[in-house]
Amino acid sequence: MSLPYLTADVPGVPGRLRVALDDFRVDEQPAYELSGEGEHLYIHFEKRDLTTPEAMRRLARALGADPRNAGYAGLKDRRAVTRQWASFTVKDDTAARALGDSLEGIRVLEVTRHINKLRTGHLRGNAFELRLREVPVGREPEVAAVLARLAAEGIPNYYGEQRFGRDAQNVAEARRWIVDGERPSRDHFRRKLLVSSLQSELFNDVLAARLSDGLFARAVDGDLLRKEDSGGLFTTEDLADASARVASFEVSPTGPMFGAKMRWPEREARSREEQALAAAGLTAQHLASFVRDGEGTRRPLRVRPLDVTVETESPGVVLLRFTLPKGAYATVVLREVTKDAVSESESLAATKPDAEEPSAEEV
Repeated sequence: MSLPYLTADVPGVPGRLRVALDDFRVDEQPAYELSGEGEHLYIHFEKRDLTTPEAMRRLARALGADPRNAGYAGLKDRRAVTRQWASFTVKDDTAARALGDSLEGIRVLEVTRHINKLRTGHLRGNAFELRLREVPVGREPEVAAVLARLAAEGIPNYYGEQRFGRDAQNVAEARRWIVDGERPSRDHFRRKLLVSSLQSELFNDVLAARLSDGLFARAVDGDLLRKEDSGGLFTTEDLADASARVASFEVSPTGPMFGAKMRWPEREARSREEQALAAAGLTAQHLASFVRDGEGTRRPLRVRPLDVTVETESPGVVLLRFTLPKGAYATVVLREVTKDAVSESESLAATKPDAEEPSAEEV
């Protein structure tokens, strides 16, 4: 991505990612404790080299469950080892408890029950374990230094490239529909995917401009700020007070996921976002045209990685562990380390089926 870095003053440390599946691991963090009883069967499973939808199909088939009634909190990367929860409307637990590792690419870790269906967004975040190989010997400490800085200052909450589809085709298709007036897809899921891709690109543009203008960790007059502890939004009225709260990471500025029902900031902050919308050739009429497929919302411009550790496993091999809130991308953390000087094994390429859907690692 040609977007500015927070740590632009630090040279990139090159390396290789996903040389093996185990080099990229994701562990979903649930949003709530499961009760152990209820009409919905919950399965905690590990998948290897599978998309989440394909894993769900295999589980539903093995359980004799209707896949249309199944639920999951978010998509996870295909080219990785990932753990997540899924829910099914199944009365008997017997088949689920007998699955073990009998399904190709899937290992059942835990079976329980809960009162509600698992839905998209029902997670706190994701814990990541990334192994970066072929790091130049002697530069391993630089990786730890960048991660320490990101833990202190936060990361730019960019959407990763997988959000936009292969070669950004989703964004181009969205613009042909919304801006140029081409007939949209009849598939609701597809339309939502296209809208989210365009919204995400514009969010990245707004964030990049803030970073370039030195406003990443500063409040702008009229900003909509998000409370870190509760997620509540409020408009900046006292700029000095807001700036102090941003500096202490009590609150963070938000950016636009443009839509007809999105809450706008005020004054200077609104002016900046209106300029970005106009620069993209979009108007209020365009936003209204896709309201059924994307009402619009706010997204924090920065997030803070937690539980950060960096370990040199051997000369040239560095293991990074950290947790991100839902919606954030591990690859955005990695690009701050490598400055995009990272390659991936051809057999485990980053261009993957999950990249055609709303982000694998962001939810």
